[in-house]
Amino acid sequence: MKKVIIAEKPSVAKNIADALKIRGKQDGYYEGEEYIITWAFGHLLQLYDAKDYDPKMSKWKMDNFPFIPDQFKYKVKSDPKNREKDDLGAKKQLKTIYSLINRKDVDGIVSACDYDREGQLIGDSIIYNSKTNKLVYRLLLNEWTPTEVLKGLGALKSNSELRPLLDAGMSRQWADWTIGINLTSAATLKYQKGSGKALNIGRVLLPTLKIIYDRDKEIENFVPENYFKLTALFRTESNEGYEGAYQANEQENFKEKNDLEEVQAAIQGHNGLVTDKKTEKKREQPPFLFNLSNLQGYITSKYKGWTSDKVLKTAQSLYEKKFITYPRTASSVLEESLAGKAAKVLELLSENLPYKNEIKFSISKRVFDSSKVESHSAIIPTYLIPKTLTPDESTVYHAIKNRFIMQFMPAAEYEETRITTSIPSSGLKGAFVSKGKVQLVEGWKKVERIESKDTLLPNVQLNEQVELCKTDLTSHVTKPPKHHTEKTLLRVMETCGKGQEKEDSEEMMAAILSGYSIGTPATRAETIKKLKDIGYIEAQNKNLNCTSLGRNLVETFPITELFDLEFTGRLEKTLNDIEKRKVQKEEFLPMIFGFTSSSVERIKAAKSEILQEVSRTRKTAEVLGKCPACGGSIIEGQKGFGCSNWKSGCKFVIWKNDKFLAALKKKPTPTMVKSLLKNGSANVRGLTSKKGTKFNAILRYEKNPEKDYYSWKMDFDNQPRRNSAKK
Repeated sequence: MKKVIIAEKPSVAKNIADALKIRGKQDGYYEGEEYIITWAFGHLLQLYDAKDYDPKMSKWKMDNFPFIPDQFKYKVKSDPKNREKDDLGAKKQLKTIYSLINRKDVDGIVSACDYDREGQLIGDSIIYNSKTNKLVYRLLLNEWTPTEVLKGLGALKSNSELRPLLDAGMSRQWADWTIGINLTSAATLKYQKGSGKALNIGRVLLPTLKIIYDRDKEIENFVPENYFKLTALFRTESNEGYEGAYQANEQENFKEKNDLEEVQAAIQGHNGLVTDKKTEKKREQPPFLFNLSNLQGYITSKYKGWTSDKVLKTAQSLYEKKFITYPRTASSVLEESLAGKAAKVLELLSENLPYKNEIKFSISKRVFDSSKVESHSAIIPTYLIPKTLTPDESTVYHAIKNRFIMQFMPAAEYEETRITTSIPSSGLKGAFVSKGKVQLVEGWKKVERIESKDTLLPNVQLNEQVELCKTDLTSHVTKPPKHHTEKTLLRVMETCGKGQEKEDSEEMMAAILSGYSIGTPATRAETIKKLKDIGYIEAQNKNLNCTSLGRNLVETFPITELFDLEFTGRLEKTLNDIEKRKVQKEEFLPMIFGFTSSSVERIKAAKSEILQEVSRTRKTAEVLGKCPACGGSIIEGQKGFGCSNWKSGCKFVIWKNDKFLAALKKKPTPTMVKSLLKNGSANVRGLTSKKGTKFNAILRYEKNPEKDYYSWKMDFDNQPRRNSAKK
């Protein structure tokens, strides 16, 4: 007898098949002697739309809301291009999975979807909608390396043990459907003029919008204040200079300029005396291992053009290729049971490093602490070392690898010095204070060559006389808070604003573990992207700002609870508690249904105001150039750039999913097509080779003189290259 293993994606199914050395690939599955491995494409099933329950819901009328079904039902997911039709790929794969489950030689099903509430929901919705009575098992893995796959298959759990995880996933899905469908519909009917676009309302969207709104308001209402500082340059007996800032009663910034002018006048012509010198040796530990939010924050703040959504997709690709552990984690430490595995990975990664002799594996609570792991451990590399990576994958992989290696390097050590220089003969009570650091041990900072930017001070002695060379009285203006970036926004979302002052603080880790958050590691990037896509926020370089629509929504929408971080945090905490069996799904959902019903009534009773006016304008297709085949007009269509004479039989087209360009990680653009039609060639930048390196080339799209098809040809520096593809 055999078992059917259901993976979340085709790439994961292949990883399992490779681990089991199964080569027999069929249409939609792999088959070996003991296992049949098939796959989903993420969610194959989705919740019914409102109109599927009741035909009257096909039209949005305020009287139809609130609408909460008695029983939530699932259907094949819709085609993303036409929501009225089933996704044919999903329908076909479901049919394949159900036929495998029902085979007489199959006595068990193994869900191998991701080990989180969404993965549990994906697998269980497929399995239990098949109405099977066969035993269902769960494969729980944190990485897809062959060793872990085989180990996991030898330690399968009964899927019934994961019921709380499913309940949390269903509760999240049903709650978001209920709030989203009802409040989006009611808000759109109440506050929008015109149709074709909705005012999106969501449990996670609105509090995230409010975080950005509040920061924008802080900046807008900020009143700058002037202040003044007095600095002095001193020179030691050994002719070394150093600066100090004047302090009186520990105050360094002064509101009144004349206070410092009097000090400046009083010290002219006098020398200084070193009256205090404190030197303290300090150790600096490396930052904690990455969880998803910290990884996204690190990459988006360090590298231009990155978004948290792009970081997640790249990390997911590395995970599916078996190079890193599960990325959608909230934990910054590892399970204690992973110590042996971590030691082997460290040994492999250290092999050719110039500082190899400084890397020492050790077990510390800072790295290994099961009490601080929430479902999944921190993100680390696996024992499989990648041979080739795309540039994006390389950026994310090396950040994860370096952060892991840092944990086992010596602490960075420095000497922190504070010098107090008085002017005794001036009669002043205040003094000039100088602060500086001297790096003693580079330690973990070697891994990324982190250079110290701290001020270096000369080696002065207590009671040493120093020459006062010059003074400088400067004026300053207090600065407003900075706009949120994706990094700072993710940090607030992760902790609901608690313990976010220092990224690596124990307080922040405790806040994450408490379960109070906005969304989950898996959904935060998607939330930020959606806020941009629907026009509630916009990005200006790395800064995130509210649009006028976003501001108006915050100031008008009457369901203020949805903007409240505390309210949203409690909802997420409850979902967390459902996973841990502390709360039942049956307690959570009635509360959501009651909140939704009362919210709809409050929207109905609220004052009407137009926040968004939608007008449908029909776009006139831009003519990109003359068709080389028949002389007609080339225009952009949904699937390609084709000739307007296609009804008359002209077949000229450049497809948007063109295989030749796709292999070079490029899609045709209107600019490229214009150049091809006008000049016969296009200078295309940023093409990607099979090895992942970027290059530029001149492309031509030419008809074969003997046959009726077009081929791509590629030139470098106007020298023809033997490279073409039939079309």
